[in-house]
Amino acid sequence: MYKKRYEKLQSLMQEHGYDILALNPGPSLFYLTGLSFHLSERPVVLLVPAGSSPTLILPKLEKEKLSQSQIPLQGVFFEDNPETWQNAFNQASELLQLSHKRIGYEAVRLRALEFFLLMKSAPNADFLNAESIIATLRMKKDAEELNRMQKAVEIAQNALLATLPMIKPGKSEKEIASELTAQLLRHGSDPEFPFYPIVSGGPNSANPHATPTERTLRTGDLLVIDWGASFEGYVADLTRTFAIGKIDSELQKIAEVVLRANEEGKRVAHSQIPIGEVDKATRKIITDAGYGEFFTHRTGHGLGLEGHEPPYIFSENNLLIEEGMTFTIEPGIYLPGKGGVRIEDDVVITQEGCYSLSNLSRELVML
Repeated sequence: MYKKRYEKLQSLMQEHGYDILALNPGPSLFYLTGLSFHLSERPVVLLVPAGSSPTLILPKLEKEKLSQSQIPLQGVFFEDNPETWQNAFNQASELLQLSHKRIGYEAVRLRALEFFLLMKSAPNADFLNAESIIATLRMKKDAEELNRMQKAVEIAQNALLATLPMIKPGKSEKEIASELTAQLLRHGSDPEFPFYPIVSGGPNSANPHATPTERTLRTGDLLVIDWGASFEGYVADLTRTFAIGKIDSELQKIAEVVLRANEEGKRVAHSQIPIGEVDKATRKIITDAGYGEFFTHRTGHGLGLEGHEPPYIFSENNLLIEEGMTFTIEPGIYLPGKGGVRIEDDVVITQEGCYSLSNLSRELVML
């Protein structure tokens, strides 16, 4: 599996004219090597040359990790004294002959720390944003990746079901988020979640990215829960909305509209159509119902090793959907001062169309 990934990356680098790819610790480095590093005050960077084996610059104290790599690596090490760091980067530059090379990097990942050390070691190199080839490499998931994502979804759903009995008027958003976090761990999530759960009730649910507060639930509230789990590095990202007792008619209406939009997005999503068509489909349902101005975000985003990764589902995106792509479909309506509704599923594109990894009820359940 790792050999195939590396070969595909080599092909993409040669196709797009990159001589070297520089990767910080994170999902792409893990995807290629199986190695995990925490970003710390010490620099770590993987240098992948077109046509040969990569070099990993890392602290000497982590030297033993090289033996755990799923592909052959050579290491260049440095001591704890920061004055030794530049020497290590210079050594790697000489090994790979970085001078005058085209060096690609992930703009959302490569830190200034490693970037400036690299620039100093190869002052005549051209540094270029290579996010597009990383996206191409990782967007289509293989069977093992999908198995891990399915397991993450199952963990997330079971954790929420175990949390629901404690949700009632008088419970705070923070209390619910804390219980859900504990249930995620009990049900088998990796300890590093894709994000901390969003639990927002009443007027707070009109904020798509609310942070749990001390506000307690009240009868008549909408409650939005956006949560995720991780299994062997792969993630789930789901949202469901609940009613705390009887809610007013407009809140009931927007819940029905969002459900129709969610269903329409999944119906439209097929291989070989522009991914922006999924956003247009969900947005039309909401706009036709009179709530277009209150759908304030894109319809979804890719996910896999990250909670947010390409492809991004916005109307102007003409990227063609391909079999094996995984992303969220999560339309929403947010009425300031009243409340909001979001329904989010994790889907994969198959030969038949769009398959939802998540199957938890999408109806507005009264708690």
